[in-house]
Amino acid sequence: MIAQPIQTPAGWRRRERIRESLFKVIGVSVLLFAMMALTALLVNILLDGFQRLGFDFLNNYASRRAAQAGVKAALVGSLWMAVLTAMIAVPIGIGAALYLEEFSRKGGWARFIEINIANLAGVPSVIYGLLGLQVFVRVFGFGESLLAGACTLALLVLPVIITAAREALRTVPQNIREGSLALGATGWQTVRFSVLPVAFPSMLTGVILALSRAVGETAPLIVVGAAAYIASLPSGALSSYTVLPIQIYDWVSRPQHTFHQNAAAAIIVLLVMLLSLNAIAIWLRNRFQKRLAI
Repeated sequence: MIAQPIQTPAGWRRRERIRESLFKVIGVSVLLFAMMALTALLVNILLDGFQRLGFDFLNNYASRRAAQAGVKAALVGSLWMAVLTAMIAVPIGIGAALYLEEFSRKGGWARFIEINIANLAGVPSVIYGLLGLQVFVRVFGFGESLLAGACTLALLVLPVIITAAREALRTVPQNIREGSLALGATGWQTVRFSVLPVAFPSMLTGVILALSRAVGETAPLIVVGAAAYIASLPSGALSSYTVLPIQIYDWVSRPQHTFHQNAAAAIIVLLVMLLSLNAIAIWLRNRFQKRLAI
């Protein structure tokens, strides 16, 4: 039997430093590769679409002539869709998280719900589109409207909002709950005035991620009947509509290079819209955190 060499502390530390350095090099290399790919993509989009940006592009409706086409209907439709989706998904998601984390009994039924929420987060988005087509378009009779699309996207983002809201509630110290209950507050009063204000800024992070995903979705909205060409603005929740991702998909599918330039310009508009919505949500989160600190 061959004797194993004795491992000295100095040799062990030297090997660990080598492994740590190698891990850092690999991590930085992967990060640089991802940043280079993203930068190249953004530069390509900016070069193709910047020359088409302007007031006319934002104020014109879609057209069969690339030089006269714009994103007015798609931009307004995306804003409508983001607002309606938030109005539906955020109250339901936060309410479900509050029930599961603060009021439900930790039994088999709660575990069943938690498993299903985790599984729903990994379901392909087109499946939600098929569900929305059957339930909201046909059964509820919403038709090919903004409301049907918003309800479908709300189902899509609910698992993300619920999971993020539950994690935010778990970060609230237990002594806050116990102190409120010791002073005579009911369970709902404790959640409403003590727990929710502390957890809400962290909940907004999940809401930001969920709404960003919803605004960029295409497949579910195609299934539930969003139009690729429309020359009017939505007049209500039951109006027909189009959104920026579908408008981009329609232009990219055409062979003319001028329409590809329009698609690149629409991508820039979509990115600016997403960054603006995220900035507003981050500002609200920071404001809530400052108010809580005071």
